[in-house]
Amino acid sequence: MMFWITSAAMVALVGLVLARALWRSGPDMPVDTFDLQIYRDQLAEVERDVARGVVAKEDAERARTEISRRILAADTAAQDTAPAASGPRPVALAALLIGLMAVPVALYMWRGAPGYGDMALADRIAFAKELRENRPDQQTAEASIPQGILDVQLSAQDLRLLELLRQKVAESGDDLQGYRLLANYEAKAGKFASAVEAQKTVLSILGPQAEVQDLVDYAEFLVLAAGGYVSPEAEVAFREVLNSEPDNGAARYYLGLMLVQTGRPDQALRLWDALLRRGPEDAPWIAPIQRQIMSIAPLAGVDYTIPAIGKGAQPGPSSADIEAASEMSATERMEMIGGMVAGLSDRLAREGGPPQDWARLITSLGVLNERNRARAIYDNALQVFAGDEGALDMIRAAGSQAGVAE
Repeated sequence: MMFWITSAAMVALVGLVLARALWRSGPDMPVDTFDLQIYRDQLAEVERDVARGVVAKEDAERARTEISRRILAADTAAQDTAPAASGPRPVALAALLIGLMAVPVALYMWRGAPGYGDMALADRIAFAKELRENRPDQQTAEASIPQGILDVQLSAQDLRLLELLRQKVAESGDDLQGYRLLANYEAKAGKFASAVEAQKTVLSILGPQAEVQDLVDYAEFLVLAAGGYVSPEAEVAFREVLNSEPDNGAARYYLGLMLVQTGRPDQALRLWDALLRRGPEDAPWIAPIQRQIMSIAPLAGVDYTIPAIGKGAQPGPSSADIEAASEMSATERMEMIGGMVAGLSDRLAREGGPPQDWARLITSLGVLNERNRARAIYDNALQVFAGDEGALDMIRAAGSQAGVAE
């Protein structure tokens, strides 16, 4: 609010100064009137010369006659000239003031980010880090959701089935299929907190035999129970999914959502853009990303266009590239590596990627002796994969190899 008040005050002040200047400015003096003033000054000068005795009377008389003739001609021309308006029209001044206010506001709404404070990039990153570290836990988030607001109206038959299922699993104790059904039915009824507990029991029964999808379901129930908020507990679960399956689309989507919620739309944009490019079109996370990504792109400072779904770039050099490199000279090989590094760097900047790609880029830049770039990308990777210890170990190892790790 303070930004808009200050901006309005500045625009009003500038507008008033301009309006005052325009209102007070009179019409320009016509050329004939200006000439008339000069001739009168010349006539007075002739009289002074005669009085001083520097001009003869006969010459002075001829000069008076000529100047008088010119005065009469200039006076006649000035009388024929229509007088100019005494000042600008009020309508023009009003249009000027409206334009001064409307144009800057329109430009700011188009290119700016209303609601965001004026903070340096380093301050924004530090603020986002603090926000992420101090965000509410799962229990606090669930407690903030009004009771019953997520509930779904079920038919009488579905309600009876849900009650019977609850009784059955409570009696059985470790009925795996029963708890899986119960988790799904609780979610169908909008009882996501109950679905979380049922799915937690599923994971407990399975132990090390739990599949990735079981953990994805548990983490997703956590998000739904918190009303779409990705809590620290949900983030840990999704990162555990990525440790087992680095390209899991659901986990990457929800981690992108967490980054949006904690002030890092730039990182979220890279994650989501990579998912769009990878596809497929019928993946369940594609539609939610398409609905949200255009609204976060301006916050990330990116003039973004949604790419063709499922048309992503190849992650690395082909076998033909590797075979060709073996036949090159050392100089040619370095040039080839430089080209691949440039392509990989561009892709990671636009689309993001798994920690393996980041580690490869850092190591390659170290080989090329581009330590400053390697250090900048190393620092960025530490932020991208913050909280994912498996990924961070990989990044730190690459940083050490490149000589840029602290």
